[in-house]
Amino acid sequence: MEWLLETLGEICRKGGGKIQTGPFGSQLHQSDYRRNGIPVVMPADIVGGKIAITRIARVSETQVERLKKHKLSKGDIVYGRRGDIGRQALVREENSGWLCGTGCLKISLGDGPLAYEYLHRYLSTPEVIGWIEGQAVGATMPNLNTGILERIPVFYPPTKESQRKIAAVLSAYDDLIENNKRRIALLEKMAEEIYREWFVRFRFPGHDKVKFEKGVPGGWEVLPFSKAVLINPVERISRDVEKPYIRMEDLSVSSMYFLSKEMRTGNAGSKFRNHDVLLPRITPSLENGKRGYVMTLEEDQVGIGSTEFIVLREKILTSEHIYLLTCSSDFRKHAELSMAGASGRQRVQENCFDFFLVNVPPQEIRSRFTQIVRPYFSGIKALSNENINLSSTRDLLLPRLISGKLSVENLDIRFPPSMEEADGEA
Repeated sequence: MEWLLETLGEICRKGGGKIQTGPFGSQLHQSDYRRNGIPVVMPADIVGGKIAITRIARVSETQVERLKKHKLSKGDIVYGRRGDIGRQALVREENSGWLCGTGCLKISLGDGPLAYEYLHRYLSTPEVIGWIEGQAVGATMPNLNTGILERIPVFYPPTKESQRKIAAVLSAYDDLIENNKRRIALLEKMAEEIYREWFVRFRFPGHDKVKFEKGVPGGWEVLPFSKAVLINPVERISRDVEKPYIRMEDLSVSSMYFLSKEMRTGNAGSKFRNHDVLLPRITPSLENGKRGYVMTLEEDQVGIGSTEFIVLREKILTSEHIYLLTCSSDFRKHAELSMAGASGRQRVQENCFDFFLVNVPPQEIRSRFTQIVRPYFSGIKALSNENINLSSTRDLLLPRLISGKLSVENLDIRFPPSMEEADGEA
């Protein structure tokens, strides 16, 4: 079966679709945004091929109706016009009716020969991203425009059934990854709930037999955090040996797990070992809940990170206890307050931990707590590693499927849940 090669502009015109820019700044002002309302998709909201809603802007229905030609429909693809111009997201059912915002471009295929799921995958290939970056205008800040998108060469099989089969193979991996992410979030939530139950509500095993003194269970100590935890412990490491390097962007706001993406020589920066906790020392990373529990290093291996981390290590409290404590809002607010009045770039002041008091239980309770929650941490690591492998396999399959080197014609492919509706439309 001969594959076709056409520009994206030609494909859109065949289906009555269109490529257009979002509203200009003169059409949508800062005063138009509301706390509640219809979401407006900006470039910063395009994350990992999807539209993130964590900090999305919103406008009233009246504003959306005024700018209705910029409304998003299921199957549209939205691009950021500046900066990381390879970013694009597929508009899903839950995003339908939202507004394409200032700084974005919208692709609507219409009823043409191309399945939107296939186009979304095609546009995510490194070759296409490289082509777009080569066409971008502007030396300081690359810019994307409708003309560039219209000229993108699209190589595709002639039937939508074949196109959707290709997308279905890749979507199956995405669905597995998302399912693992939900399991990871559940494990972390369970660990956090046990922490709150034992050390915030004081409903630990045997609490009903313990007398409280000044609000603290008998036998417990109240210590400064800096006495219960090693803060930025000294590590002597070789300058010339490559070591895992962690940047702030490697940490997550939703999971403890992260993976070092590069190796570096040198010994400057924060030095850490397995089971250390990495705490951001700058805002907004601290405010936004960036978190890191080191589970990626080999035995006796030392990693280095940017100077934007404070390294916390076991002393009296175990590493799991430290991690869950540092995720609490009280701890984060205390760290943020230490930035007040600092000149230049605001950073958490390490001496602030001398004044944050923690309730330290007896050894028996600390050991029992660790025994219960450590399997949750191990489960998170296992699921995260599985996601790494799934992502790697999907990314290896992508160029082979999109180029036609790996045929799906004779495969009986079961469409994943995320594409079941599209399967019915085929």
